[in-house]
Amino acid sequence: MTAHLPARSRLVHDSLRAAGITGDIVVLPDAASTAPLAAAALGVEVGAIANSLVFWSDGEPLLVMTSGAHRVDTAALAARLGRESIARATPEQVREATGQAIGGVAPTGHPSPLTTVIDEDLARYVEIWAAGGTPHTVFPMTYDELVRLTGGSIAKVD
Repeated sequence: MTAHLPARSRLVHDSLRAAGITGDIVVLPDAASTAPLAAAALGVEVGAIANSLVFWSDGEPLLVMTSGAHRVDTAALAARLGRESIARATPEQVREATGQAIGGVAPTGHPSPLTTVIDEDLARYVEIWAAGGTPHTVFPMTYDELVRLTGGSIAKVD
């Protein structure tokens, strides 16, 4: 059933099933490495795309799941979280923390759990879509499933 998926997406699939999430990973014909590309490919609002952005904060990776309609205000988010700073992770840091490449980072399937913050505005959507471990794979879930899957804290991110 998952033999057609890339190896990274199979890890994501297994993690989703272990969490009781039944949405199937969809392989897109073209890379959807940005929220507008993913939204166009799926025919959904850009805000329903759950971007997985990896930052470096206080010496550790921080995963921020943000609505595709938002940009993360790192200074404001750091203040809200009581952190000294939040900066965009390098591609190498992203790969090390998640096992996945920028543009395809899923909210799960990582070598170890990541501290996660979830954009409160994603709750507006009945269904949200996230990357499935590669820039060509995505999957649907609910906001509540995302919160449960990641154990993330909910915050305003923009």
